[in-house]
Parts: sequence; C-alpha cells; structure tokens
Amino acid sequence: MSQKSNSDNARKYSKKIVDGTAQAPSRSMLRAVGFGDNDFKKSQVGIASTWSMVTPCNMHINTLAEEVGKGVDEAGAKSVIYNTITISDGISMGTEGMKYSLVSREVIADSIEAVSACMGHDGIIAIGGCDKNMPGCLMGLARLNRPSIFVYGGTILPGENHTDIVSVFEAVGGHAKGDIPITQLEHIEKTAIPGAGSCGGMYTANTMASAIEALGMSLPNSSAQNAVSDSKKEDCINAGKAIKHLLDHDIKPSDIMTKEAFENAITLIITLGGSTNAVLHLIAMADAVGVEVTLDDFVRIGKRTPVIADLRPSGRYLMSELIEIGGIQALMKRLLDAGMLHGDCMTVTGKTMAENLANVSDYPDGQDIILPFDKAIKKDSHLVILKGNLAPEGAVSKITGKEGLSFTGKAKVYESEEQAFAAIIDGEVVANDVVVIRYEGPKGGPGMREMLSPTSAIMGKGLGDDVALITDGRFSGGSRGFVIGHVTPEAYEGGPIALVENGDSITIDAETHQMNINVSDEVLAARRENWRKPEARYKRGLLAKYAKTVSSASTGAVTDKAD
Repeated sequence: MSQKSNSDNARKYSKKIVDGTAQAPSRSMLRAVGFGDNDFKKSQVGIASTWSMVTPCNMHINTLAEEVGKGVDEAGAKSVIYNTITISDGISMGTEGMKYSLVSREVIADSIEAVSACMGHDGIIAIGGCDKNMPGCLMGLARLNRPSIFVYGGTILPGENHTDIVSVFEAVGGHAKGDIPITQLEHIEKTAIPGAGSCGGMYTANTMASAIEALGMSLPNSSAQNAVSDSKKEDCINAGKAIKHLLDHDIKPSDIMTKEAFENAITLIITLGGSTNAVLHLIAMADAVGVEVTLDDFVRIGKRTPVIADLRPSGRYLMSELIEIGGIQALMKRLLDAGMLHGDCMTVTGKTMAENLANVSDYPDGQDIILPFDKAIKKDSHLVILKGNLAPEGAVSKITGKEGLSFTGKAKVYESEEQAFAAIIDGEVVANDVVVIRYEGPKGGPGMREMLSPTSAIMGKGLGDDVALITDGRFSGGSRGFVIGHVTPEAYEGGPIALVENGDSITIDAETHQMNINVSDEVLAARRENWRKPEARYKRGLLAKYAKTVSSASTGAVTDKAD
C-alpha cells in the first residue's frame, strides 16, 4: 500500500484548535498544561490511558502512559495524556456490578471518541490492560479514524504454585465440595495475584491483545510482554515514536483494520485457544470501522484452523511462559508460511504483516507450548458457532474436544446467574444436567454478564465432564467445560431459550454445530403463546440506556447504530 507523505496531514485536526488569532483563548489554556510556543506547531497525540487503582490489570498503566509520552515527544510531536475508565470483571464477577462490564466497553469507546475529537488530536495512542478496555479502545480509535496505535499493558506473572485468578474461582467450588479446606482457599486467595498485569492465561485480555497485534494495530510483540518489564517500557516508547510515521503518511485504522486483517486476528485466536469474548469484540470492532464480520466468518475460518497452543484455561501454560519462548510472533510466522495469514495487510509499523515477520525466528527446540500443526490439540476451531431451534441466530461455545463433542441432558432452568450459582454450590445440579441461565443477555440482564462463577463452581465440584451450561449471557476467558453462551435471540427478546422448562431434553453437538431442545414445534408454539416479556429491570441510568440501545450479541452488542 503506497502512502504519500503530507506534512499538512500531520496537523489536520490540531491546527483548527490552535492556529490563528481567534484561537488565542485555546492556546492560553493549553499553555497552562505545559504547551510552549513550539508545541503549537507540532502534531498533537492524545494518549488514552486506562489507568486506575480499581484492578491490578491497570494499576501500572499511568507509568506506561508516561513512557509513551516520552516516545511521542522525542519523535517531534506533542503528547497529551488523558484518562478513560476501566472496571474489573474479576472483582465484580457473580454480582450485580458485573452488569456494567460489557457496558464499560461502550463508555470507553465513547469517551475516547469524545475527548480526542473535542480536543483536536491528530493521532491517538490508547493503552489498555483488561478485558473490555481493549476492544473499547479499538472501537474509539476506529470511529475517529485518525493515525492510531494500541499498546497492551501486559500480562501478570504467575502466583504461588502456578496459580492465577481462575485458581481462586475454582478453589471456591472445591471448598464447597469439601476437597479444599478453608485455610487452603485463603492461601490461594492471598497468593494467586502477585502484582500488576492482566489475568495470566489465554483469557480474554491476552486473547484480545494477541488479536489486536494480528490485526496490525499494535507493534510486533506488544501482546507478549510482562506488565512489569523493561520490554514493556521499550514497547511504550517505541509506540510513541511510531505514531509520527503514521501521522506523516496519514495511515489510519481504516487502512489497517480491513476484512483480511480481521481474518488474520480470527485465525490467530483460534490457534491460541482464545476466549469466546473475542467473537463478540471482533464483530464490534469491525463494525466500528465499517467492516462486516459475522458469526459465519468464524465458522468458515474455523474449519481450516487448528488449536495448537497448550494454554490455560483448558491447557497447562500461562502467557508468561509463552513470552519466555518468544510470544506469538513465531506462531504468526508459522501461520504465514503455511498460507493461513494475509501477509499483505498494512500494520502500524508502516510495513506489511509479511515484512514485519520476515526475520522472525522459530520457537526453541523442545518447547511444548505451541505444538506443530500435525499434532494439533484440535484439528479445527474450538470456537464453535451453534445454531438450531434453541439458537436460531447463533450461539458461541468454547469446545476444545477435551469435554467431548456432544452432550445430551435434562434442563435445569434459572432466571439469573445468582440462582444458578447457589444451586451449583448447594448440590442441586448433578451429572447429566444442562444448566440454563437466562435473562442475562445484553438487553435482559442488562449487560450480558460473564459466568465465571458458575462455570468455576461446576469445575470445582468435579462436574466439568458431566454438566453442560447454556446462557444468553457470556463467559469469562477463564471459563472451561461444555459451556455455550451468546444464545440469540436472547430470552428477553422472546428467544427460544425463554421457552425451556425444567426436565426438557437438550442436545448440543459441536460436530453438526447444532443446539436443540428436544420437544415438538407444537409444544414450543404453545409455550410461546403463554410467554410474556418481563418488565425492564432498570428504569433510569446507564443500564437502562444501554438496554434500549444495544444490539443483539450476534451482531457484537454495539450501541452506536443511528437506526
């Protein structure tokens, strides 16, 4: 892709804020925050920091933002750091507060769009370190479509005895079963999270960081660095410097976030065994830049893409261990050499994906984290898109094959996550049950909560091979087992999941991509006649506004549609 250098493009937006006598008041205010005479002649780069002390995932990002700022300033532009919000799934999981999790993705995108559009930033560098703020950042950058780079905050180091946050959730189930004494649960609680960084497995944060690198929107290897490390600081400085080239050549997200680039991201996350949330987020990120990505794309790409990374939650290793052998660059090189990536996609380096990967070395001999293609964990995608009479518009499952490829059981229906979790802990859920959790979708929840608490309780109770769980909510990247989420249409919209009754037989088949309730059409029709849409749970505030504007999970659960 050829791009012409155009110095005027580099100040396309900021010159409207600071040039001319009429803008003297603007300059006066900017002088108070550190601008000098020469700064008004430079490109302005907004640095969107997701720093806060609400979660270890983001507690260090203020220092990373400062490093990015140094890189921007050294390259001859002017850095302007500002903050957007973040929430913590890991802290709010299983509570009413978790309803704000997916909502926060929209708030983050809106806030980045609002600040950088208002302030006339010529370019933007966003730094994220937790599940929703990464896609939120990318959606904001895509909407603005100004030269942009994403920087990942980095992964956390392992806790004592190779533990992480999922170890704590599963220990709760183990304690309820009687296998783990309270003293051991307390010890795991105190030692599993040793410091700053995103949750350590191939959960949603590391999945999305890897996807964004494959998309071309972060520098090579940005996704595979420990949060607290010299390499992460260097990544930040380099990102700050790299924005200048994008500004000078007017390379924008729309030049990078193409359909082919999204196909690269989907391919990579499948090989890594990544989170089901990637389906929701990649569809939403594509929508923000005007590219159509659908559930069918995951089906099509999934048929030819194997799972070859032995990473948690279903595997053995943590992201920090993948970093030790070289991160994801060597995996991407393998995929490129196998003809599974589009090498001609532009990236934020100003080079194509193939050019970035040209001199990448393979993994060291003897490593068993990334397996050869002919020894794949699963020959095709673990992200299985299901349809059928329970999910006419689709549902998303994460089935590695270790759980089996089909499941038939009797429904146990719960109207909320809390009801289901209590039933699992109390022993109400037994082998051969299909736990149905409904009215937790984007509109019905509202907010589409993640179900790490019930899925971890199932695993901790030793029922992981014997119980399935379906929901119109979502799953954490840390969830494992025979679990199906994103069921659409959701229960609140009258989807078939609203019609399931206790004792109904449900069959889930990952090979035929079907999920069906084994009752007649006549019975379902009679139940539909008696179904009534529940009253909205929230009448005012953010959740009420979200419920009125959010789209179906099958289209990314986005809220910025004018129609």
